[in-house]
Amino acid sequence: MALPRLTGAIRAFGNIADSELLEADVSGDIGRKRRVCADEESAQGLTWKHLSTTVLRLGEKDNQVVTKELRNLISTARDIEAQTVLKLGAEIGLCFPYHIITSVQIDKQRCSDGATVRALCCKSPGCEFGSGSFHCLWVGTETEFSEVEAGAALLFSIFKDTETVTKAHSLHIQRIFGPFPSSAATKACKITNHIVNMLPDKTLELLNVNSSANEDDRAEFGENLHFSQRRVEPPREDELSWLDFPNGDNSEPLFSMKYVEPRGQKIEERVYDKGFNASWLKEQLEKCYGKDQTEIGLSVTELCTTVFDLLASNKTNDELQNLLFDFLGIKGLDLIPKILQNRKQLISVAFDSKTSYVLSGGVKSEEATRPQFGCQVTVQTEQERLLKKLLRKGEKKDKKFGSENIEEETFGFNPKELRAQREAALLAASGTPLFRERRTLTTRERYPNVYDCYAEAKQAPAFVGGAKMVLPTGFERKDNKVYEEVSIPPTEKAPVEVGRKLINISELDEVAQLAFQNTKALNRIQSIVFEAAYKSNENLLICAPTGAGKTNIAMLCVLHEIKQHMSEGVIRKDEFKVVYVAPMKALAAEMVANFGQRLQHLGILVKELTGDMQLTKTEIKNTQMLVTTPEKWDVVTRKSTGDVSLAQIVKLLIIDEVHLLHDDRGAVIESLVARTLRQVESSQTMIRIVGLSATLPNYTDVAQFLHVNPYKGIKANNRIQQVQDFNTVCYDKVVAQVRQGYQVMVFVHARNETVRTATTLCDMAKNNGDITMFQPQQSPKYGEAEKQIMRSRNKELRQLFPDGFAMHHAGMLRQDRNLVERFFGAGLIRCIVCTATLAWGVNLPAHAVIIKGTKIYDAKKGSFVDLGILDVMQIFGRAGRPQFDKFGHGTILTTHNCLSHYLALLTRQNPIESQFIGSLADNLNAEVALGTVTNVEEGVRWLQYTYLFVRLRCNPLVYGITQSTLEHDPMLEVFRKELITKCGQALDKARMVRFDARNGFLYSTDLGRIASHFYIKYDTIEVINQMFQNVMSEDKVLEMVSKAQEFEQIKVINQMFQNVMSEDKVLEMVSKAQEFEQIKVRQEELEELDDQLHDSVLPVAGGTENSYGKVNILLQAYVSRQHLNAFSLISDQAYVAQNATRIMRALFEMALRKGWPLMAGRLLELSKVLEKRMWEFEHPLKQFANLPVEVLDKLEKKRISVDQLKEMDSKEIGLLIRHVKMGPKVKQCAMQIPCLELEAIIQPITRTVLRVRITITPNFNWNDRIHGTNAEPFWIWVEDPENNHIYHSEYFMLHKKHMFSKEPQTLVFTIPIFEPLPTQYYIRAISDRWLGSQSYYPISFQHLILPERHPPHTELLDLQPLPITALKDYQLEALYNFTHFNPIQTQIFHTLYHTDSNVLLGAPTGSGKTIAAEIAIFRVFKQYPKSKTVYIAPLKALVRERMSDWKIRIEQKLGKKVVELTGDVAPDMKAITHADLIVTTPEKWDGISRSWQTRGYVKAVQLLIIDEIHLLGNDRGPVLEVIVSRSNFIASHTECPVRVIGLSTALANARDLANWLGIKELGLFNFRPSVRPVPLEVHIAGFPGKHYCPRMATMNKPTYQAIRTHSPAKPVLVFVSSRRQTRLTALDLIAYVATEDNPKQWLHMPETEMENIIGGIKDSNLKLTLAFGIGLHHAGLHEKDRNMVEELFVNTKIQVLIATSTLAWGVNFPAHLVVVKGTEFYDGKKRRYVDFPITDVLQMMGRAGRPQFDDQGKAVILVHDVKKHFYKKFLYEPFPVESNLLEVLPEHLNAEIVSGTIQSKQDAMDYITWTYFFRRLIMNPR
Repeated sequence: MALPRLTGAIRAFGNIADSELLEADVSGDIGRKRRVCADEESAQGLTWKHLSTTVLRLGEKDNQVVTKELRNLISTARDIEAQTVLKLGAEIGLCFPYHIITSVQIDKQRCSDGATVRALCCKSPGCEFGSGSFHCLWVGTETEFSEVEAGAALLFSIFKDTETVTKAHSLHIQRIFGPFPSSAATKACKITNHIVNMLPDKTLELLNVNSSANEDDRAEFGENLHFSQRRVEPPREDELSWLDFPNGDNSEPLFSMKYVEPRGQKIEERVYDKGFNASWLKEQLEKCYGKDQTEIGLSVTELCTTVFDLLASNKTNDELQNLLFDFLGIKGLDLIPKILQNRKQLISVAFDSKTSYVLSGGVKSEEATRPQFGCQVTVQTEQERLLKKLLRKGEKKDKKFGSENIEEETFGFNPKELRAQREAALLAASGTPLFRERRTLTTRERYPNVYDCYAEAKQAPAFVGGAKMVLPTGFERKDNKVYEEVSIPPTEKAPVEVGRKLINISELDEVAQLAFQNTKALNRIQSIVFEAAYKSNENLLICAPTGAGKTNIAMLCVLHEIKQHMSEGVIRKDEFKVVYVAPMKALAAEMVANFGQRLQHLGILVKELTGDMQLTKTEIKNTQMLVTTPEKWDVVTRKSTGDVSLAQIVKLLIIDEVHLLHDDRGAVIESLVARTLRQVESSQTMIRIVGLSATLPNYTDVAQFLHVNPYKGIKANNRIQQVQDFNTVCYDKVVAQVRQGYQVMVFVHARNETVRTATTLCDMAKNNGDITMFQPQQSPKYGEAEKQIMRSRNKELRQLFPDGFAMHHAGMLRQDRNLVERFFGAGLIRCIVCTATLAWGVNLPAHAVIIKGTKIYDAKKGSFVDLGILDVMQIFGRAGRPQFDKFGHGTILTTHNCLSHYLALLTRQNPIESQFIGSLADNLNAEVALGTVTNVEEGVRWLQYTYLFVRLRCNPLVYGITQSTLEHDPMLEVFRKELITKCGQALDKARMVRFDARNGFLYSTDLGRIASHFYIKYDTIEVINQMFQNVMSEDKVLEMVSKAQEFEQIKVINQMFQNVMSEDKVLEMVSKAQEFEQIKVRQEELEELDDQLHDSVLPVAGGTENSYGKVNILLQAYVSRQHLNAFSLISDQAYVAQNATRIMRALFEMALRKGWPLMAGRLLELSKVLEKRMWEFEHPLKQFANLPVEVLDKLEKKRISVDQLKEMDSKEIGLLIRHVKMGPKVKQCAMQIPCLELEAIIQPITRTVLRVRITITPNFNWNDRIHGTNAEPFWIWVEDPENNHIYHSEYFMLHKKHMFSKEPQTLVFTIPIFEPLPTQYYIRAISDRWLGSQSYYPISFQHLILPERHPPHTELLDLQPLPITALKDYQLEALYNFTHFNPIQTQIFHTLYHTDSNVLLGAPTGSGKTIAAEIAIFRVFKQYPKSKTVYIAPLKALVRERMSDWKIRIEQKLGKKVVELTGDVAPDMKAITHADLIVTTPEKWDGISRSWQTRGYVKAVQLLIIDEIHLLGNDRGPVLEVIVSRSNFIASHTECPVRVIGLSTALANARDLANWLGIKELGLFNFRPSVRPVPLEVHIAGFPGKHYCPRMATMNKPTYQAIRTHSPAKPVLVFVSSRRQTRLTALDLIAYVATEDNPKQWLHMPETEMENIIGGIKDSNLKLTLAFGIGLHHAGLHEKDRNMVEELFVNTKIQVLIATSTLAWGVNFPAHLVVVKGTEFYDGKKRRYVDFPITDVLQMMGRAGRPQFDDQGKAVILVHDVKKHFYKKFLYEPFPVESNLLEVLPEHLNAEIVSGTIQSKQDAMDYITWTYFFRRLIMNPR
């Protein structure tokens, strides 16, 4: 309702109420003002009618041309009004393109006018508000055509006499139209000139008749509007003498709204007087220090204030001079004399109010400038009152001492000025708000699809005025001796206008009709939300009562997503996944049935993914819609490996019952949504979130949390009935409803209470003679139902069903629950007594619902608490069947003291709060393990996505935040940082993460990852850390797990988890797990538990009285397959078994990571015991269901093992078990138990490292029905039995294809070895799934010969750097762009340049070995000019690099012939004969030198340089070995020695290699790995995960972090294993850098230049990455693209280069940082991933550090965690080189026989003695 005009003015200017309370129709005033303005302009000036008729009548051109120009003018006028939006949009920083959508209510924070506006719907995906969000921009109503015509005429009148747009014209247009684009005004001016040119001169005179009057002559708005006020005593003239009133005539009104400008004074001079005043001082200081923050940390305004304070002090000018110099510094030296000379004048203006105006930047307080007239109420603030009192005191004092006319002697002060200052302060105080910290009242935002009766009621005057409320009309209150009853009638239906038009299914497309086959039309709520759900990608929050049809709304969203992925009528099923998160497993099963049936016509597969229903990867891949629980989906998305691809293709996430945020499980939902929103942000992919909820009081908070646009969605409220009673009243209410023909659901809060209440009600019905009303009518349908019920094992159900009663709770078997639900739905059960599970889990409505009692036991608090209002609302949501009832009937039976509590809750509702803080540690650990949070800063940002953050700002007091804290830190960054820091410290203490408090980094540990993946609580882990033993018995493990609890209860485990535990201790530990906290011992269960205790296999700690004892008993009963009678025990047992298996698996992983072989083996066996439900001592063939029990018993009695059965034939087995026919079946089963045969070869690499090569051969028969169609998993580890330690463990998958190909599988790894040598190690292979499947292989060290200790490295001498003039050849010196050789080159120079000795140079990559080779080549050129030099490089890429360099430097500058000889380039014989330098590969030179007898140029070789000679140990090593051996052989026969120079990395056994090369002490230079021109800092990080691709994906975030940390602005090389990985890595890095403030920070060149370069690039992926400064480099690129990338990287135009490993060898591209992302590659021959040779990794690391630019290089090696220790050792130690010739020796012997080198056995023996293999055979025979 609009307020009266005068009231609005008073509210706006009177400080009585906040201006924001004005209603939105103020915009009508603005619109009317503009229209009046335009009308006045048009009335005084030219009209469109006059203009158009005149122009058309008198125009000198064709009418069509004139008409076109007039239309253009109209169009421009319309654009000036419409395009004003662009101007406003740009001012508030919004993104475009956009579409004008509709009129909506403006956001009060964006527009102070509160007007109706046009909204812009943004289409930009990068908008901060999200694509499709609304931006309220344009104040005003839609422009009518008459207004456009008037505007066009006005534009013509403005521009008809000018050819350009001046500032005066722009101001004139802006006053009429508001802000507008300058281009539109220019266009209007141009069109006007065109029209004017068409008219005769006299016509313009006709159009000039009614020109507008001068602007300055118009009356200003408000000139004639006067206010009067009541007569008050005027103040004395002398008191106000300092005020300058413009109107001194008392006969005139005291106040006029006309603004009178002082004559003869410029605008600037109104602010301050000329001369030395505040403005002058401020201007002078700005000249010295600038306008912004000064060097001394103060602003210019603060400097002015300080100078005024100093000048007003009692100090002399001399004292002030020193003070001012100290304060202002050298820059103020010239200013200080001027200040002191004009000190008096400056002080005289210091107390002027104008001075404060100048110092404040010329902005007056809005409050202080409001007129103080027109108000009928006098209101005084506390400040005003104190100032008046102070003023009166001063006046009394002046009168008393007669000091009015006496000035103080102190310089610059007098009482009059002080009094004037007080009066000025008093006047300012009168304009300040009455209450400083009052809360600003804001008008409630009205959203288009929100229907909230309660919110409307809150706006009523009575509510605002705080009037006492009474129950509404229609409510009834009855009071009698037994109970008090308050009846709340059903709510009225929503207004007819809302949802009046229902959406008919027949109107929808074919896809929707298939899914809604049995529905005629959507209901009202569904129809309202239809547009948003089915035709947009908006996130939605649907808040409506249970039974309102929210499932159909979810279906609409699913159908919309399906349609997004349809192409030509075909659904691309592999492109998307839909995830429906249901709160309970029971509801998940119902949703699967519902959605599955309705979507099957579309070919969409719906599957359940919960703790009960596990899916294989193939099943998940083939499923389009997954229905899961919050915890299960949390586990899936927590895992950084394995399920990453699943989470990445989810396009729609539907969260049912999102109001569970208030529940203990709410933290899981918060974590899910936060993770999804961050994934959307980081991956820039669309994931739609739809929240379904019951009615919520603070739905806007939840909508904000879900990132929902408030202009979409729906909310409705319902009202229900409540009453207070016990059993008798419950019976009365039940009978009253049944008598009317309704069914009733009675909800109780314990399982045993369901039976008790149902029995009580049944007995009361029999006693009162009402039982016939409950009993179902006899019919065939009832007879069939009775037969099914009688077959149930539930005795109570069988007794109650004939009388029309039943119970329902989670402790019943699934089939019994299904029977009850089905027969209640069929009307055969009149009254069902159930627990709340039925309300949450199953959609089974009844007309009447009764909640019997509201006290429930909270196990955590150890006391009874009130039933939550969300549970009440959910239960009452089952009241009323949509198809049959107009309203439902709900009753609460509660104690009298809770009546008002529930009455208030049901009629008002409390906001739901976040429960996230309680589980913050667990969720933070999950995010750290996932890699999405790596430091405190990211953790703070992560919290911003949670519902906790939304509620922290809305209701801070609940979370312990004061209002003042919120005011000082509105985004609560400090509070969030404290939360993350505390959790980080707690997790660090529990060893779940490593928290670096200094820099805030968070690193995940193995323990933290295991806890995250297996959903183990932080407190449980804390306990396990302290007491886990490496040897525990089974019963102790069970005892430990059964006692594990959170907080206080968890302390029980602290004394248990040790490294030596038996089976009973293990079971005890498991039984104490926190997950079993709610398991309670019930009185009626004790007898049966005692019976089970006697049958327990292992000792039970705690007995039957304790809950952990009960858990232990149930676990053992579960494994032993004992029969249980009590259904509560059956339910508890199912829960315990499911969780115990998970905890046991987690304990196994922990033991494996700790390296405890005995404990790991025992826990793995116990895990399989729980999964298979059979004890370890039982016969393994029990795992086969097709063998009779009698046969298994005989096998156990005979104690026949599986190995013995495999050796026997079927006839023998049949005779043994006295069942000949079963012999073949037993034999078949024995052969199907997975078993592996192991063989191992060990090879000592050094004296401390042993390489183990395991050959694995499967020894069982594969059966798809038993083993599946994919693979059988095994755990393989090497253990030291003496020290009880695992040195290496591996998860091995035996695939079906390997089984049938009968190919032995090979595993190669390294383990440490210690001296003295241990007796033996064991290799152990255990099946991950099958009991009784273990294999052992002992590794004996009895005859192991360790390699000799390696000699020390060559010391780098402290020599003076040798100048290049030592070459003594100006041509050679001119080849280099440096003046001195580096230290290594200096030390070896003499040997290379002045001797013919063979040389082995071992030095790290980047040490300048290529220049060393050139020095030796120069010696050949000088000493042996007719001889040839052969340079052998291991890769063609290296050959190309050398050729491109030497073709210029050696061939062109030195005139020596350089020839390339590779598989790609084959020069003719003549070119090779005349060549001085041959650059080739090992294979090519091997092929040529085999025929050395017939090829003279081979004999003419004087120098053989072998680069990277350490590759002898690789697969291509034998070729290098043969080349050197043949060269030595040739030299011995031709008596022409060949000088051999080997270039290598640092070697461990350099002496062996040197001996083979014939190198004496003079030629061996083997420097340490640390001897580098640029020191190298190496970081190694391990990553878990069994699968390669997901593990690589988890390394992308650490790669990005490494770049940010180690090389934010310097070149970075990232090495990956394949072309595909270059693309995936680059795309992820782009996603991460896109979230930064500067997404193009890695591009170091203008974007326009890069765009030109990209235009010439052919590879589409490279085009994308180059735009962000990331290059790709691999063999698959076009050569032109590759050269361009190389050029850009070398010139530092792009910062990051992602390359395959060949780049490490091929091109010398040093970078500041090198990241080796994974050390494995796919070997096509072996068909699996194998490790890079260590030499390759060293080569990659060697690219780190640029000698000319960096003081230090950085290398980050990201490896599989199991290999981390191996790389730690060998990246810092030299690596020994072994020979690989033995495997290919026959091939090379054959080549020598063919060439005639070997003609006898003795020749072959002699030939072998020339090889490196012969040397190593003696030194390391193993």
